[in-house]
Amino acid sequence: MNSPLTQKNQVAKASLIDYLKTWPLFLLPQHFLSSLIHRFMRIKQPGFKNLQISQFIKLFNVNMSEAQQKNSTDFIDFNHFFTRELKADVRVDNTNKDELCCPVDGAVSELGDIEDDQLIQAKGHYFSLNELLAGDNTLTNTFRNGKFATIYLSPRDYHRIHMPVDGQLTQMLHLPGDLFGVNKASVKTIPRLFARNERVISLFDTPAGPMALIQVGAIFVASIETVWQGVVTAPRRKQVQAWQYDKEPQPGLKKAQEMGRFNMGSTVILLFAKGAIGWDSELYAKKQVQMGQLLGKIN
Repeated sequence: MNSPLTQKNQVAKASLIDYLKTWPLFLLPQHFLSSLIHRFMRIKQPGFKNLQISQFIKLFNVNMSEAQQKNSTDFIDFNHFFTRELKADVRVDNTNKDELCCPVDGAVSELGDIEDDQLIQAKGHYFSLNELLAGDNTLTNTFRNGKFATIYLSPRDYHRIHMPVDGQLTQMLHLPGDLFGVNKASVKTIPRLFARNERVISLFDTPAGPMALIQVGAIFVASIETVWQGVVTAPRRKQVQAWQYDKEPQPGLKKAQEMGRFNMGSTVILLFAKGAIGWDSELYAKKQVQMGQLLGKIN
């Protein structure tokens, strides 16, 4: 079993196939294609959208028995299907009050310690916390030497994002950027991937101290949403956008409550301050996880 701790003596080696999969991403008009997908996913013509949905279910072996709406014809468009709601009893918070629950369905890409300003992207490949947080030194110092977890959502996964712990929203940032893919090949071949891609950073005060929940965009991720703002990343802008909630506080969000979603899939990164939490010892890179399961414990 892989260790959840970062190991500097190991390196994730990219194969020729990995490079062949990723080099076209540097040539493609990433944002233009994603804007087309945004429209494509919202076509409501019954014959077209029903074919889209049924073929996607077959291609990715989507488990529709968990969905609130089981029949592919019940969805108004493909995006409605992709962000489908699940039955109330299939994803529940199985953690205690002093524990963190997993915010999404997906696979752990990496997790462990933030080593000063460095997070591990793949074994032997690192990126900067400061760059991830848009060069904000105050935020960087908040999470320096803390804990991080990166979870990848595949196309077949449930794409709503939930709170890992009770939280009071304090700030949100939208950082424009690239839209490289975030699959295994891209993680091993594209340097600083998560700090280069477009992302939405939501900051919370929690019983575990400050927490950042980062929604990372990718190629064909048509938009990123939060429950308090709605769609954040469409239309896309070139400047960093910031929202402060200290003067007009938002209602607090409870653990396991929905906080946002991906319209098409991508990656979530969680950040906690030094000494605030410990990850569950059963977690390791590549492990499949589900929303509601134990993620860690508050110290």
